[in-house]
Amino acid sequence: MKMLQVDLMSLGGDCSHPAALLLHSLPTPLQLSSHTPGPLAISSAAWRVLESGGSELDAVERGCGQCEIDQCDGSVGYGGSPDESGETTLDAMIMDGNTMEVGAVADLRRVKNAIGVARKVIEYTKHTLLVGESASLFAVKMGFPYEDLTTQKSLSLYSEWLNQNCQPNYWKNVVPDSSKSCGPYKRREGVTYREEHTSSQRSVHNHDTIGMVVIGASGTVASGTSTNGAIHKLPGRVGDSPIAGAGSYADSTAGGAAATGDGDIMMRFLPSYQAVEYMRMGTDPTVACQKVISRIQKYAPKFFGAIICANTTGSYGAACNKIPGFTQFHFMVSSPLLSRPTEQVVDCI
Repeated sequence: MKMLQVDLMSLGGDCSHPAALLLHSLPTPLQLSSHTPGPLAISSAAWRVLESGGSELDAVERGCGQCEIDQCDGSVGYGGSPDESGETTLDAMIMDGNTMEVGAVADLRRVKNAIGVARKVIEYTKHTLLVGESASLFAVKMGFPYEDLTTQKSLSLYSEWLNQNCQPNYWKNVVPDSSKSCGPYKRREGVTYREEHTSSQRSVHNHDTIGMVVIGASGTVASGTSTNGAIHKLPGRVGDSPIAGAGSYADSTAGGAAATGDGDIMMRFLPSYQAVEYMRMGTDPTVACQKVISRIQKYAPKFFGAIICANTTGSYGAACNKIPGFTQFHFMVSSPLLSRPTEQVVDCI
């Protein structure tokens, strides 16, 4: 697919007054062809909410929800990324930049609309994050139906993985050798701990998230994420997506950000929170995104990850870490300055 190179800041502008702006991340270029026409549908769904007078939170919920319905690249919503027991589970988060309220769910089972359930956590509880079976029970109380998240595609992915001796997987320091066997595993005695930061096509292909930032005409900021997590993850694993400050962050006094990539690494650095704080100090959104990526690079130079950033003036940007197979990052922008949602690309650093 031919991509249009755009000067980000000429579109984002340094507006004297905040302008409605909507950003959301796209899958890696290697996966992009299977995603079309999803990006436009997601942007359009969220933008229509704003045009009809809906809130920024409404727009985030609708946009991420559309991606869940569309099963964006198998990395969001039902029917993708089975864990090592073959089950698909969902993580999602939504944040109100006016009140700083967050609603999130993790390891959600048998409920398709994860971002909708996350919204209900804000509206009907005093909590921030609900997980596992209890999150599913809460969803049912809120009127969401139980539905099977398994599809023929997810069953096929799981079967192929089993036939490949469960490769790759996320175990280490166990017996039998996790690089050659499906287990069951036991911990290996006498292990000297050593962190492994390896880059691989596994990381590029097996992690993705719909991340969205909405800046309203009044300057109100909202953000959200939704994902079915890392494929073949250990049951119960939770990544960065439903964690405030990691997967996304919104603050109507500064801006918003959303991240995608290897959540097990990225969540350790709270990249979305850090990017918003950089923007609060006056840093340009593109530079804020780059500074966040550079910070993680110092500890995990081969990590797979990207982030989108927008401030309350309507300026925006993105950045990603360059590794084999991932040299550019794509995201969508909707704005009154654009005639239609526009796909944009940045080179990784």
